[in-house]
Amino acid sequence: MSIADVYLQACRLVGVVPVSFFIRNLHSSTMTLSHHGLGPLGCKALAIALVTDMHIDTLELADNHIQAEGAKYLMELLRANYTIQHLDLSSNHLRSAGAEHVAKMLQDSISLKSMKLSGNGFTDDDAKCFADSLSMNSRIKEIDLSHNEFCGRGGAHLGQLLANNEGVEAMDLSWNHLRMKGAVAFCAGLKVNMMLKHLDLSWNGFGNEGALAMGEALKFNNTLVYLNLSNNRITNEGVGLLCRGLEVNDTLRVLLLAYNSLTVEGALALVNVVKNTSKTALEEINICNVLVNENFVRLLDVTCHEHPGLDVQYGGVGGFIAKKPPKRIDPMKVIQDYLDQRKLRLWDFFRNIDKDGTMQVPVADFRRAVQQSSIPLDRFQIEELIQRLDRERTGLVDYRGLADTRKQMMRDHRRQLRKVESRQKKEKQKSTRILKTFQSAVEAVTPHSSMVISPGATKEDSSGPQPFSATPLSSWHHIVMSSSSRYSVTNLSNEHGMTSASRPTSSPAVRSYSQPNLLEGSSRSAPARSISAQGVRSDPEMRHSKLSPTADRLTRSKPALNTKLPEVKAKTKKGKKTKKKRVEKNSKNHTQTDKKTV
Repeated sequence: MSIADVYLQACRLVGVVPVSFFIRNLHSSTMTLSHHGLGPLGCKALAIALVTDMHIDTLELADNHIQAEGAKYLMELLRANYTIQHLDLSSNHLRSAGAEHVAKMLQDSISLKSMKLSGNGFTDDDAKCFADSLSMNSRIKEIDLSHNEFCGRGGAHLGQLLANNEGVEAMDLSWNHLRMKGAVAFCAGLKVNMMLKHLDLSWNGFGNEGALAMGEALKFNNTLVYLNLSNNRITNEGVGLLCRGLEVNDTLRVLLLAYNSLTVEGALALVNVVKNTSKTALEEINICNVLVNENFVRLLDVTCHEHPGLDVQYGGVGGFIAKKPPKRIDPMKVIQDYLDQRKLRLWDFFRNIDKDGTMQVPVADFRRAVQQSSIPLDRFQIEELIQRLDRERTGLVDYRGLADTRKQMMRDHRRQLRKVESRQKKEKQKSTRILKTFQSAVEAVTPHSSMVISPGATKEDSSGPQPFSATPLSSWHHIVMSSSSRYSVTNLSNEHGMTSASRPTSSPAVRSYSQPNLLEGSSRSAPARSISAQGVRSDPEMRHSKLSPTADRLTRSKPALNTKLPEVKAKTKKGKKTKKKRVEKNSKNHTQTDKKTV
C-alpha cells in the first residue's frame, strides 16, 4: 500500500478531509502544509501516513491549530520516522500542554536538526522543559522560540540551556519579555557557551542593564558571529557598556542595533571601537534609524580605509550631538569665589561700597561698584543679584540681606553636591548589583558546562540525568542490567564503560552498599555481617588491609558515619566513669551510716 493510500484510509478513519496538496507532492523532500487548517485529527492522519516515508526531510506545519493533541501525534511519528530533519510548528496554539510533547521530541529524536516553535504561547515553566530536553540532545542545530511569553525565569532557564547544550548553533528569541533579569541570566549562559553562532534577541526590552551583561558575555564568548539587539531600549550609555565587550571580542561579525534610542554619540562609539581594535571581526553594523553628522562620516571613511570589509548602515546625514544648555552660575557664588581668591571677607567688600557706614547702599551705587570691580559678572547676573537683594523694591541693598543671600547660596550648593553624589552612587550601586547578579548566574551555570575533569576521572553530577544513550532500546537495556542482582558494581562498570561514580544513586547495586541496615542480623552469611555501613570489615585482621577502589569510593561517600563513631565511644567511656564514681560515692555513704549506727 502506498503512502497516499495509507493517508486516504487514515483520513477516513479519523473523519477529516484529505489535503490534496500533500498527495500531489509526496515525492518532494520539502512538504509545506502551512495554513491548511489541519487541526489535531488532520495532524493524526498525516502522522500515520508519514511513519514509513523515506523522502520528506522538511515538514512545515505552521498555523494549523494542531494544539497539544497534534503535538502528541507528531511525537509518536518522530519515534518511528528517522528522515524528518526540519520541523516547523509555529503558531499552533501548543501552550504548556503541548510543550511537554515538544520537549520529548527534542529529547528523543535522533534525526531532527532544526525546529521552529514561534508563537505558541510558551511560558517560563515551558522554557525549563526545553532546557532539560536540549541538555541531553546535541543534534538540534537550530531552534526558533520567538513570539512567546518567556520572562525573567524563562531567561534563566534558557541561559542554563546555553551553558549545558553543545549542539545549538542558531537561536531566535525575538519578541519575548526577558527584560533586565532575564537578559542578565541569559547572558551568563552565553558567556560559557561554546557552540552558538547566530542569536536574535530583538524586541526583548534589554535596556542598558542587559547591554552591560551582554558586554560582559562578549568578553569571553568566542563563537558568536551574528547578534541582533534591535528594538531593545538601549541608549548611548548602553552602547558604551556594550563596547567594552566589543573591544575584546574577535569573532562577532554582524551587530544589529536598529531602532534603539541612539544618537550620533552612540554611533561614534561603535565606529571608534572598530577603528581602535585591530583584531575586531565586525563587518556589519546596523543603526539604520540614527541620523549622523559630518564628523561621523569622516571617521567612518578613515575606519573603512583601515577595515575595508566594514559596512555601517545609518539613517542619513543631518543629526547633531545634543548640547546641554550651559549651567546657570549663581552670581553670589561668583562673588564668594572672587573674595576667597583674594582672601577677603564679605564685610570688607561691602564696606568699600558703603562710604557712609550706614550698612545700606543705594541700588545704583551697588550696581556701579560691581561693574567697576574685576568680579566676572555680566549684566544679567548683576540684575539677578540685585533682584534677590532688594526683594521689596526699596531701592536699597543692606549688608544683612547680602549675608543672608550668601548663606542661602552655600546651602543650595551643598544640597546640589549631595544630589550629584547620591545619583552617582546609585548608578554605581546599580551597575555593581547587575554585575554581581551576572557573576552569580555564571557561577550557577558554569559547573554544568565547564567542569575540568582530570584524566581517568569521571564527571559526577547527581543533580542531572545520567549520560547513557537516550534510545529506548539502550535505556531499557541499561535499566534491566542495573536492576539485576547477578551483576556487581564492578562488572556493570566494566561492561558499560563507566565507573560506579557516574551511575545513578538510585541503583540497587549502589544502594545495597550504602544503606546502614546491613549490620542488622538477617539471613546473610557471617562474612557479610562483619561489613560496616561504609563497606569496611570490622574484624581486627582487616583493619589495616587495603580497600578495593569500589569500597574506598563508597567509604568516601559516607564521611559522616566515621566522624560519629569516636564521639559515641568517648561518650561511652565518660558514662562508665560517671557510673563508677556514683558507685564509690554510694559505698562511702553506706560506710558512714554503719559507723554512726555502731
